[in-house]
Amino acid sequence: MLHHPGVVSGAPLNPTLSLVSEWLRLLPFLGVLALLGYLAVRPFLPKKKQQKDSLINLKIQKENPKVVNEINIEDLCITKGYCRCWRSKTFPVCDGSHNKHNELTGDNVGPLILKKKEV
Repeated sequence: MLHHPGVVSGAPLNPTLSLVSEWLRLLPFLGVLALLGYLAVRPFLPKKKQQKDSLINLKIQKENPKVVNEINIEDLCITKGYCRCWRSKTFPVCDGSHNKHNELTGDNVGPLILKKKEV
């Protein structure tokens, strides 16, 4: 067997190969360590905020668990538009606020139009 100066007997001739194989043996341990670190930090990461525009009703009767409006048909004018986007400043009557809402969100909501037959 040839003996090279500076090489320990039984050690591989390529020290880079030895170093790579040592790192490869550490990969499962490092993966588990990274996962445990993430799970430990995760409760402190900022949570996704609900987009304000995803809510339909932003301000009308928020103190009530459910908003219900009743309109007597005898009180209707000949034609009236009622809000369905919840953005109207004159809710429940439509003031056209849905146009801005549709532009911002790509939605296609419009008013509910009630017509009273003329007799």
